[in-house]
Amino acid sequence: MYRGAEYTVDFVPKVKIELVVDDSVADKATEAIREAAQSGQIGDGKIFIADMAQAIRIRTGETGADAL
Repeated sequence: MYRGAEYTVDFVPKVKIELVVDDSVADKATEAIREAAQSGQIGDGKIFIADMAQAIRIRTGETGADAL
C-alpha cells in the first residue's frame, strides 16, 4: 500500500559477475558475455571494463598475467 493504493513491485533478478582476464583476451571475453546475456529485454545489464593495476597470486607470488 502506498498513499492508499495497492501496487505490485516486480523486481528483475540480477547477477553480478566479476572477471579479470589478460588484455589479449579481453575483447573475446566481452563479446562472449554480451552474446550470452543479450535478450533484448530491459535488465540485460551492463559491462564495465576497468584496468587492473596489478595481480598477485598469494600462494606462489606470481604477478601480472602469470597470476591470472
